[in-house]
Amino acid sequence: MSPADTRRALLFALFFVALGGLLLHYRIHPFLLPDKDHPGVTIFRGSFVAATLLPLIDVVVVTALFASRRTAPIAYLVNGILVVYGTVLMGHFAIAALAPKDPPLLDWVLKSTFPDIVIAWGDFFVGKALYQSWMLET
Repeated sequence: MSPADTRRALLFALFFVALGGLLLHYRIHPFLLPDKDHPGVTIFRGSFVAATLLPLIDVVVVTALFASRRTAPIAYLVNGILVVYGTVLMGHFAIAALAPKDPPLLDWVLKSTFPDIVIAWGDFFVGKALYQSWMLET
């Protein structure tokens, strides 16, 4: 497999992991909801916009920036920032939700945002491999 083919596969992997994160976030944190009391009316929940906007930036902006050698360092930086930011926010909300309940350790792993954080770090390492692939090209 040529380096260009490897980069293309990594770019698709990055796109699909980010798209999965976006869809997961929108399913859990929809910012537009139908009002149950008033059919035909949509409720806007502004506090959930960031949970959709950040993965959308990952899907669109980071993927587009990783498509070029010249912009790959910026993509690597933005991807890293998004993953760290997501880790901190998801970790905070998991601790805030589970700490008062004092669940067993397995619940901390399976019923928290830990699996989502693991997916985010997978996205980061695919981006890291893509960045290194671009930097090895002379």
